Amino acid sequence: MNLNKFFLLLVFVFLSGKSYSSETLEFGIIDSQSSEPYSTIRKHLYSRLSEKGYDLGKNLITHEFAIGNRKGVVKNIWKYYFKGKIDIAYVSGTLATIGAKEIFEGKPINVIFAAPTDPVGIGVIKGFNQKPYANFTGISYPVKVSKRLRFVRELIPNLKRIGYIYSDMPQSLSYLGWLKTAMKLPEFRDIKLILRKVPFIPSEGGHMRMAKLAKKYVLELNDQVDVFLSPNDQMGTQKAFAQMVFSNSKKPLIGVGRKDVNESWGATASLYPSLLNIGYVAADMILKLAKRKSLKSILPTQPKEGITIDKKLAKKFNLKIPKKYRKFYFSSAY
Repeated sequence: MNLNKFFLLLVFVFLSGKSYSSETLEFGIIDSQSSEPYSTIRKHLYSRLSEKGYDLGKNLITHEFAIGNRKGVVKNIWKYYFKGKIDIAYVSGTLATIGAKEIFEGKPINVIFAAPTDPVGIGVIKGFNQKPYANFTGISYPVKVSKRLRFVRELIPNLKRIGYIYSDMPQSLSYLGWLKTAMKLPEFRDIKLILRKVPFIPSEGGHMRMAKLAKKYVLELNDQVDVFLSPNDQMGTQKAFAQMVFSNSKKPLIGVGRKDVNESWGATASLYPSLLNIGYVAADMILKLAKRKSLKSILPTQPKEGITIDKKLAKKFNLKIPKKYRKFYFSSAY
C-alpha cells in the first residue's frame, strides 16, 4: 500500500470512529421464516457484530436461509451449503431449531439458537444456565407465563375470562401447556381460559392465512371474554393477527411483542421479550465461538423483558393503568 492510500485509510478510520477486526467472521443463518420477530432479531445481531468490528461486505460473511416454517428444508441446507464449509450456524425460531436438532446434532458444527419457545422441550439443551450437553446453546424467546398473567390481571383486576386463539404449531403447544399449568396456581384459579385452535399452515405467508381463520373465533368470543391474549407462535407474533383482532374485537388484546403496541398493530399492552437483547446475546455467543471458546462453556439463557402500553387504547377499553406502569405509555395513531 502506498503512503497516500495509507493516509486516506487512517483518515477514514478516524472520521468514522470505526475499527474493523483483521479477521473474517463467517457463519450460516437459518430463520424459521422471513418475518417478525426474526427480522428484528437479525437486525440487532448485525448491529452488535458491527459494534465489535464485523460488517457485511467487509469482514463478515453469512449464508442466509429462511425455511418458511418447514423444518425438513434444513436437511438440504446442510447437505448443499453448510457441510464441510462452515462450523458455526445461527438458527432462529422453533421450527429452525427443531430442524437443526434433527440434522446438526452430533455433526461438526456449533449451533447458536435464538428465540425458540421451548429449547428444553425441543431437546437441544437440558436447562438454562446449565452446561450444554450437545453442540447447541443460545437464548430463548418467551416471557414466563405466570408473569404475563399477573401483568394482565394488574391491567384488568376483575379479569374472569381470557380468549386464547392459537395455532397448531410446536411452540404454541408448548406454551399452551405452560399456560394451563399456570392457570392451576391459586392466584389464577378464578380465571377461565377459553381456547380456540386454528391449523398450522407452513409457508412464508402462512401466518396471514392463519390470522384469517382466527377471525371467526374473535367474533364468537367477543361477548364471552374480558380480554384476548396473543398466542406465543408464528401467528401471534405477526402484524396480521394483531390487526385482525383489533378490527373485529370489542375487547383489548394483550400482545406478545413490542411492535404489537409500538407500531400500532392493535394490541393495547404487551409484556414482551427484548429482541435487542436476544440479538445481542446471540451475537456475543457467535463471537465467542469464532474466538475458539468451547461451546460447552457458553451457557444457554433467557431474554430480558420489557413493557409497553398504548395510552389511547387503554382509555378506549376503560383500563385503569397502575401508576407504576404509566412510564411505559405509548401513544398510537388510534
